[in-house]
Amino acid sequence: MTYKVAFVSLGCAKNLVNTEQMMALCRQAGHIVTGDPEGADVAVLNTCGFIESAKSEAIDNILELAQLKDQGKLKKLLVAGCLSQRYPDDIRAELPEVDGMLGTGSYSDVVAAVEELMEGEKAEHFGNIHRTYEDGERIVTTPPYTAYLKIAEGCSNGCAFCIIPKLRGRYRSRTVASLVAEAKKLAASGVKELIVIAQDITRYGLDLEEKATLAQLLKELCRLDFHWIRLHYLYPEAVTDELIQVIASEPKILHYLDIPIQHCNDNILKAMRRRNTKAEIRALFAKLRAAMPDVVIRTSLICGLPGEGEEEFEELCAFLREEKIQRAGVFQFSPEEGTLAAAMEDQVDGEVAARRVELVVDLQSRIMDSYNEERLGTVMEVLCEGFDSQDGCYVGRTYADSVDIDGHVYFTAAGLVPAGEFVKVRITGVSDGDLTGEIED
Repeated sequence: MTYKVAFVSLGCAKNLVNTEQMMALCRQAGHIVTGDPEGADVAVLNTCGFIESAKSEAIDNILELAQLKDQGKLKKLLVAGCLSQRYPDDIRAELPEVDGMLGTGSYSDVVAAVEELMEGEKAEHFGNIHRTYEDGERIVTTPPYTAYLKIAEGCSNGCAFCIIPKLRGRYRSRTVASLVAEAKKLAASGVKELIVIAQDITRYGLDLEEKATLAQLLKELCRLDFHWIRLHYLYPEAVTDELIQVIASEPKILHYLDIPIQHCNDNILKAMRRRNTKAEIRALFAKLRAAMPDVVIRTSLICGLPGEGEEEFEELCAFLREEKIQRAGVFQFSPEEGTLAAAMEDQVDGEVAARRVELVVDLQSRIMDSYNEERLGTVMEVLCEGFDSQDGCYVGRTYADSVDIDGHVYFTAAGLVPAGEFVKVRITGVSDGDLTGEIED
């Protein structure tokens, strides 16, 4: 039997890659793959269960799909990913609308689960989260000029606030050969911006029998026909001099580095079980800026971790004012059950933590505005993402702007600029965190 299988992917880009792999498996099995759950036989919802907001989003999506079932517009609902891995008993007890589940160790079982559901059988697959299959085909769902390359799965860092190792298993790298083979296919399909991702790309290859490093992998990727290679995420304590040299010297690797530091206060960093100090973070940033004066650093920050008082928070703000990190994602501490931080003493009041997030976001927006104003009058390379009919101009991104999380450049042009083309744009204005400009002849 051929079934119509709809896929909905929530959460991070790493999750999206798993969704794309499941889509390919279903298509290979002869099923029809779609992104529209209405009218489908089975909807596969690939969830995130990392923090409270992600859990709420997943549950909202489950309830929306359940409405389609009630209306007779969807037959079965299969929930995959982190939410099902983390809360299988709760889903069974409280969400009877869910017909089947795939844990994070069982993405490759999606075809069996779909067919089991449609044959009236129970479909619950929870394989070993430390031994998943990471290679294989994908149906790439990003625009044709941009794609992700997930180089490793899981995480072994054990940060006190993070549940990911318990949901995704220990860190395991894919082989250089498999990654280069996949990257060649992406390049041949027209991908121009390759985004290298994992929970921590800096530890790539250290767990392999034939040891490899991120620096070695990047050299191989730079031989392929990509225009931009973008890196997410580099943990500060594992950034080596060799890696800095490769990033600085390879023209295809963007000088945009996503380095999650989470905080700067040494006591907070220690409580987080991070492996670096404030002085070491400062030294790394200085080294990166010396090697690449145009480097744009993006980071992640947590406000309200247990033990963060006014003094520690002010230290973080002073650090940000001094370092002028151009991009930052700022999050309120979420006490996730099963993590060390959830059981810590000196929990910070939720309203206080939320206010601190607002203050840091405001501080960082001023830093970003300053960075943008310094771009005025310069000519920047922009990857065109299409024409924005609402604003009556083209929209794209510079090397300083990653997909979905950073800003854009809105620019005018006398002729047609296809999506996926790189153009030179003279920056003429700043608008709500974005840049405006006009194409250079």
